[in-house]
Amino acid sequence: MPLPRGDVTALFLGPPGSGKSALVAALCDKDVETLEPLEERPDSGVPSLRAAGPGLFLGELSCPPAAPGPWAAEANVLVLVLPGPEGNGESLAPALGEAARAALARGTPLLAVRTLGPRDSQNEAQARDQTATLLDSAGLRAVALFVLPADCSGSEGHEELERLRAALQSQAEALQRLLPPAQDGFEVLGAAELEAVREAFETGGLEAALSWVRAGLERLGSARLDLAVAGTADVGLVLDSLLGLDPGDSGAAPASAPAEPTPYPAPERPNVVFWTVPLGHAGTAAAPHPTHYDAVILVTSGAPTEKDWAQVRALVPPDAPVICVRTDGEGEEPKSLEEEEMVEKLSGESLENADSEQVAGAKKSGSGDSERVVALSPEDETWEVLEEPPPPVFPLRPGGLPGLCEWLRRALPPGQAGALLLALPPMSPSAAITKAAALRAGAWRPALLASLAAAAAPIPGLGWACDVALLRGQLSEWRRALGLEPAALARRERALGLAPGELGARAHFPGPVTRAEVEARLGAWAGEGTAGGAALGALSFLWPAGGAAATGGLGYRAAHGVLLQALDEMQADAQAVLALPAPTQ
Repeated sequence: MPLPRGDVTALFLGPPGSGKSALVAALCDKDVETLEPLEERPDSGVPSLRAAGPGLFLGELSCPPAAPGPWAAEANVLVLVLPGPEGNGESLAPALGEAARAALARGTPLLAVRTLGPRDSQNEAQARDQTATLLDSAGLRAVALFVLPADCSGSEGHEELERLRAALQSQAEALQRLLPPAQDGFEVLGAAELEAVREAFETGGLEAALSWVRAGLERLGSARLDLAVAGTADVGLVLDSLLGLDPGDSGAAPASAPAEPTPYPAPERPNVVFWTVPLGHAGTAAAPHPTHYDAVILVTSGAPTEKDWAQVRALVPPDAPVICVRTDGEGEEPKSLEEEEMVEKLSGESLENADSEQVAGAKKSGSGDSERVVALSPEDETWEVLEEPPPPVFPLRPGGLPGLCEWLRRALPPGQAGALLLALPPMSPSAAITKAAALRAGAWRPALLASLAAAAAPIPGLGWACDVALLRGQLSEWRRALGLEPAALARRERALGLAPGELGARAHFPGPVTRAEVEARLGAWAGEGTAGGAALGALSFLWPAGGAAATGGLGYRAAHGVLLQALDEMQADAQAVLALPAPTQ
């Protein structure tokens, strides 16, 4: 499979009325879906962008009055569009000349177009000589120059237009092999969500778009989940094991049995609440709050009795998950729901095969040519009495309760299962993979948020048009979520009886996450200095080019790439840490 080709943006800079829009429209491929021609808005200060072909976008900006520097610094190819002397083109605007010289210094390809208006007194040769002198005086002697009519709509087949088109395509082909595609990572962003972001921006500006993405982040894993941890003793021990806490930590439960239902929100997801619920000695549960829980975990020191089950079943609806934890660590780990379903499927197939064989054998009886069909009476059929299996019982081991967490996620509705997955630290290598996959699926949201936040104040070279502080916070949050904080590793080392630092040595993702670390990753991922500049940055999100490609830009691409790369490293660390068993005594 060929590698995806990168997206290249050529930015056309020039004063208002220089013919930039007509030039861009003429260069756009007729076979590619493009927007209707846009009117120039000199006071907007934001470029407009149009698709000119697969992986090639043409942007335009009126300079002056807009400051070209921040935009030119992010372009892959820069095109100066200069009118004749009648259009005040006797000298190059200082800001325009400075942006062009800076582009050459960075290695960004630079082209110049001299447009001839209907009232232009110069012919093509004179305009070429005059513009070459102008560029020479501005220190831009080596720039390739093209002379075209200001209105290029009827210039199909014009030799200069074809030369310009070929030059742009040549530069694009060279750069596409170096730059990542803007659509990379947007396969998880649906058209409806993209349209919602764009609508938020069009109606409320950048702040509204930021608010929409932030709200989406807050909704991830936000389903309300109330789980009861019920018993007469060791309830706090089980709860702390689930939350990855030590007795005495902030948010840990007391060792003594609770006198009344007490809530303990998950540290990372307060919408997931564990309730320690006491069980009365008379066989009735203390009045719970809420009235019914979404699931209940019975805590016993030995094998649970029917009386124990009867007490906790009153805390949940009839179809809610009910499970048990034995704090003495005795007993076998129950099969997962997936294994149980496989066993049931195989058992059902065996019964069907046995029934069909019995029927086939009973169809014929006798000898010679005489045959008679023997009908099976109801007494001859095999009947199986199906009994409701008892709830699973999980032994509490030094490594935690990985099977319990997985069983609960499979038994709960999808929204609550996702909330539980994000709320609890992983307790097994497979749980680390599952949690990292859930985080990876939503990585486009913080990446887009980071690029949009930086879009409020575009400054060339500042964090590759990304909000570094936001990325730092996201990476730190993911590090905690995957149980890689030093305190979490130390707790697991003590629980497993390992030497201090043994698990820390198996985790390689840096921590704490510093600004320098994030900036270094952004620069390395974006390929600093390899392509003479980057795509038009996070602000390409603002340009109405339509589709996911226009929502890209280096700001988003770099942020998304850094987040995914770091998440892969964290997942590998979590798997290495959780795969280490307790030493044999």
